[in-house]
Amino acid sequence: MQLHGTIIEDTHAEAFPMWACRLVVTAADDHWLHAAVAATTGYGTSIIGCDAEVGLERYLPPDETPDRRRGAAILLFARGIESLADAVGNRTGQCVMTCPTTAAFDGLPGLPDRSDAGRIDLGNHIQYFGDQHQRLAASGDRQIWHIPVMEGEFLVEDTAGAVRAIGGGNFLICGVDQPSALAAARRAVEAIAPLPQVITPFPGGVVRCGSKVGSRYRGVPASTNDAFCPTLRHATETRLRESVRCVYEVVIDGLSRDAVAGAMRAGIAAACGPGIVAISAGNYGGKLGDICFDLHPIMKGSP
Repeated sequence: MQLHGTIIEDTHAEAFPMWACRLVVTAADDHWLHAAVAATTGYGTSIIGCDAEVGLERYLPPDETPDRRRGAAILLFARGIESLADAVGNRTGQCVMTCPTTAAFDGLPGLPDRSDAGRIDLGNHIQYFGDQHQRLAASGDRQIWHIPVMEGEFLVEDTAGAVRAIGGGNFLICGVDQPSALAAARRAVEAIAPLPQVITPFPGGVVRCGSKVGSRYRGVPASTNDAFCPTLRHATETRLRESVRCVYEVVIDGLSRDAVAGAMRAGIAAACGPGIVAISAGNYGGKLGDICFDLHPIMKGSP
């Protein structure tokens, strides 16, 4: 299969199950909203070393937020619902509550009672900061904690919805040189950015140090994906075509299989073109997860 002169390899991305939460943060103006988003999403690239994989889904207009202020939807992903609850509570307390003018709300309200969904503490995790001066009050269908702070009150919803989700959807952009591959990676991330229910959690949405499962060193869970390292093509079993000199990975986490597949399709289509020899994907023989995204069916419109 080829698209705009780029070969799309007959391979698959190996993804894995996760739990996810959608946090809606609002603020008085764009300056403080951007500050809260930057802090909350910081150090949220990979669960190899982070408490959660975190990114901005999209900014929200006032008519889409509970308090009718400009907001942002932030997606957080973790391996289990307990670890997700810890990450959401800690990041809300440390990064949102501390930021001037902000409030925090559940971005997945009204989840049905089902096996792949649940509730986690949000405000209830941090309400004790109020030192018995905090109060819980109803606002429509939401239960909101009012926590006194030096500015006035920090408003945060009592609990948040959590759903089973997918982490590790990915594709690899194999270019003839760094400028070509980097430009293609940026095109891919820009094409994915407007899509709902997905994030690209790495810096700028792009990974230069793609990893494989395991290592030659004891206790190291992941190591460099040597099969796609251009400088190691003569020292390992390379998967690179002869003209490839630079590879970047785009990793996608999403709330559903359709959302991840749609983001992969949009990103791959945007990346293909001059200077991009091939599009491949990271898979590890089932060592990482049992969710497969086959590139050829995805590009034909199938999830």
